[in-house]
Amino acid sequence: MNIIITGASKGIGKAIAEKFASENNRLLLCARNESVLKETTAALQVQFPMAEVKCMVADLSEKKDISAFAAWCLQHEAPDVLVNNAGRYIAGNVIDEPEGSLEKMMESNLYSAYHLTRKLVPAMIKNGSGHIINICSVASLHAYQGGGGYSISKFALNGFSLNLRNELKPHGIKVTAVFPGAVFTDTWGNYDNSNNRIMEAEDIATMIHAATKLSAQAVVEEMLLRPQLGDL
Repeated sequence: MNIIITGASKGIGKAIAEKFASENNRLLLCARNESVLKETTAALQVQFPMAEVKCMVADLSEKKDISAFAAWCLQHEAPDVLVNNAGRYIAGNVIDEPEGSLEKMMESNLYSAYHLTRKLVPAMIKNGSGHIINICSVASLHAYQGGGGYSISKFALNGFSLNLRNELKPHGIKVTAVFPGAVFTDTWGNYDNSNNRIMEAEDIATMIHAATKLSAQAVVEEMLLRPQLGDL
């Protein structure tokens, strides 16, 4: 299969890449940080030598980078799976977060998925198959202190997912919105997770991978995952 994953250099994106690489698929990866992306790509290729792992440095908050990455992806086969994972988090409340925070997070969390999907989906429609997975958040479902523009942008990504699902039903293309709670990634800094309070990135990857294994007549529309002890 031809798997496209954005924000794939670390965290949830990297864990998803590992799952699909283990099945010897072709992976087309992107991320902003060149050195980390290339390191991840090389490590995946060594760990899974039968897979084909390629990468392109791209900041998907920039439309020119979206266009370039999409064109590069379309040089290969039409996507079987597109994982829109690229995004960013800037802490703050609506009334006091830094000026420009909302714009930056809308560009990274919504517009990246919106514009990339629009460029890739015609090839999927032509094939009459495919699966688009949007990494939303529990912040897409309810407000929380310090969520501010991040929650707004993730609510918007959920709205995008709902509309995309409705539009692509007749074309045989599945759409899944994923709502993870707290996941132990670099965002948590030096947080001590020795008590296993926060989920692992592999937990999210395992469920996403499973969702792609259903029959053509079944789709997981929404996937909500939380730590066993609940949200932090």
